[in-house]
Amino acid sequence: MSLGRLFLVLLLALAGVLAAPGARAQIGVGVSITIAPPALPVYVQPRIPAPGYIWAPGYWAYGPGGYYWVPGTWVLPPAVGFLWTPGYWGWRGGFYAWNAGYWGPHIGFYGGINYGFGYSGVGYAGGFWQGGAFHYNTAVNNVSNTTITNTHNKTVVVNTTVNNVSYNGGSGGVIAQPTPQELSAAQEQHTPPTALQMQHEHTASTNRALLASVNHGRPAIAATDTAGKFTASGVVPANGMKTPSNAATTNAAKKGPQARRRDRPQFSEKTR
Repeated sequence: MSLGRLFLVLLLALAGVLAAPGARAQIGVGVSITIAPPALPVYVQPRIPAPGYIWAPGYWAYGPGGYYWVPGTWVLPPAVGFLWTPGYWGWRGGFYAWNAGYWGPHIGFYGGINYGFGYSGVGYAGGFWQGGAFHYNTAVNNVSNTTITNTHNKTVVVNTTVNNVSYNGGSGGVIAQPTPQELSAAQEQHTPPTALQMQHEHTASTNRALLASVNHGRPAIAATDTAGKFTASGVVPANGMKTPSNAATTNAAKKGPQARRRDRPQFSEKTR
């Protein structure tokens, strides 16, 4: 076993000991690996379940079986006025390290990753807080099924090449540095992911169908309308995939890993 591989094994073992019961090392404990995460899958945002929810985009997490997809989902913020800064993978010191997402009054740096739905790489165009209520940008949010009166429509213009690269730095990664505003936001008091967000990721980690080695970067459960809910109702698949039934998802989860293949379909903010 090489020294680098031995280091990774020991790191994962330590993360398993330090992580809270039922939670993966992805949240709260840093994981560093030498294999770049797959491209972000393309999917349609599910409808918002009720007013007050904020979109948390999906991401690739890492566990003993390799990368697995944590579906994007609508979540309730821990406090009025809080916004979600997504986590991101960044190349640092010869490894891809995960920088966990957090809640705070302003959006911080998330690697310049274009997660879509208002998270174009810098800031957040999905809406804003005013008068204790969140005002949704209907240009990037699917709020058509719920009576939400606090809305506006503002086109999001992305001035950089739009792609689905999921990491910052390294070979082929996004080249981006924090803006002065993002550096300022980093100094603010942050709140970690909610217990429901942590449970959402743990549920994803137990579903083998969400492993990149199984779904080849196109998960059948790409997004959900509620955190922790992985049933067919409210589940959105990656483009080109069918929404799985409970039985289909179970059968896929029982299959062993297949040869890894990275798909890199292109998307635009308009279709996200």
